[in-house]
Amino acid sequence: MMKKFTAAFLALLLSAPLALAADKEHEEDRVKDAGTVLKEILNIPDDIPRDLLDKAECVIVLPSVKKAAFGIGGSYGRGVMICRSGAHYKGRWGAPALYALEGVSIGFQLGGQATDFVLLVMNPKGAESLLSSKVKLGADASAAAGPKGRTAEGATDVVMKAEILSYSRNKGLFAGISLEGSTLRSDGSANEKLYGRKLSAKEIIREGKVGVPPSARELVSLLNSNSPVNRSDPRSLE
Repeated sequence: MMKKFTAAFLALLLSAPLALAADKEHEEDRVKDAGTVLKEILNIPDDIPRDLLDKAECVIVLPSVKKAAFGIGGSYGRGVMICRSGAHYKGRWGAPALYALEGVSIGFQLGGQATDFVLLVMNPKGAESLLSSKVKLGADASAAAGPKGRTAEGATDVVMKAEILSYSRNKGLFAGISLEGSTLRSDGSANEKLYGRKLSAKEIIREGKVGVPPSARELVSLLNSNSPVNRSDPRSLE
């Protein structure tokens, strides 16, 4: 009996590092997927207006969200949030934190297909809300479907005043989409797997306690090359 117990205990000890490595790789793949999705969307002719991207403090990318996954965890409805560095969001893009999107209300819009989402966080208030707690879109933070095209000319007043603008891509169709009623929260366990220790989203994004991981280099490079300068109204960043 003792021999069996010892063998089982040793097997458990040996399997733990493998499980941790697999978890880390899973989160790294999620970050890489976010970079791929954003690259593809920014290459669409009628994509996110560049003047809006230049005024965004943060970007959230959620690859392959599926209706069936809401409320049951897994890799679905998960992605990254990445922000400009510096006290007033005026620096280069920094390390990403992993985030989760939840909410039955958007399941009906998704159908059975996997959908990629990109959200622009348009002011420091919206960013700080997301870094502090779970946020319900439309209630805790104003949200709207984002306009498309090379510029945001013609966008409604509601869109221009929203804290978060959202876009979706499904089967090649790219469009602004309302995510009101759904929630966004920091994915603490995923961040721990990615970075190897417990860190809050604020510690990752605002306090710079970790560097950009290799899995996020394409995503960070893409944003630094496409939107190197924050062109928000300087008064909004004070």
